Amino acid sequence: MVLYARSPATVLIQGETGTGKELVAQAIHRENPRMAAGNRPFVAVNCGAIAESLLESELFGYEEGAFTGSRRGGHAGLFEAAHRGTLFLDEIGEMPLTLQTRLLRVLEEREIVRVGGTRPIPVDVRIISATHCDLEQRIRAGRFRADLFYRLAVLRLMLPPLRERSDDLIPLAVWCLKNALAALGARPHPNLQAEINACAPLLQSYGWPGNVRELRNLMERVALFLAAEPLQAISPGFMLKAAPELMQGVTAESACAPLAAEKIPATSTENISQTLARFDGNRAAAAKHLGISRTTLWRKLRQDREQSVVR
Repeated sequence: MVLYARSPATVLIQGETGTGKELVAQAIHRENPRMAAGNRPFVAVNCGAIAESLLESELFGYEEGAFTGSRRGGHAGLFEAAHRGTLFLDEIGEMPLTLQTRLLRVLEEREIVRVGGTRPIPVDVRIISATHCDLEQRIRAGRFRADLFYRLAVLRLMLPPLRERSDDLIPLAVWCLKNALAALGARPHPNLQAEINACAPLLQSYGWPGNVRELRNLMERVALFLAAEPLQAISPGFMLKAAPELMQGVTAESACAPLAAEKIPATSTENISQTLARFDGNRAAAAKHLGISRTTLWRKLRQDREQSVVR
């Protein structure tokens, strides 16, 4: 990604919905020395969320009197707003063919003409586009211009789904949770990294159909629970309480076992001892903090004592 950031060439980011394509585009923009030096703009537009009649004027702007209801004096479009910066075209596969032709001309000529205007306006914009579609298939179906595809895809970046990025999952979860807690004005959680690491098997067993977007939303929910109970530990049991959908990733054998949700936590003897000391030996308070029942806490302590005797 850093290598792509150094280049002024167009970038096409492909991946499933929710994989964080805009986040990657923003990172490429920030890492570009030219962009960072002058605080250059990053402008994003979803090509599939705006009607064709409006998308043209949004991208290229319009002159006064170009259509009924047009603003007096005209209006600059997103290309002009992104001048000397980056224009991120999300869901580029949804762009109508007529606008694809205009976009190709802008990429080749480096100038735009506002709707209802005749004067060409030079623009210096780096284009980063993204799609969840198979653009090659759309080309074969006649729904996307092949010449535009090759112009947009000088550099290509394929984002794998979150379920295939197990190494990224935990760092992303920590980052999302920290941001969510900060947005709520909550105090930083003291053992956040270690406790999320303890939940790794649970998080990694889930399929994440919504990818990074789903992870971010889930961590916002977890942050809300933590803000309400600041002393609550982030245990697998607590995670399941906040996000029951994670149970879908638990194996059938675990799901059929009694107290399955509470058998998931891999709470060490040291953590239990520290928690008990923190609450002056109050097992009810310690169990609530760890996200398990008092019965589970008692059973865990008994198992640890028996193992100590055997050793």
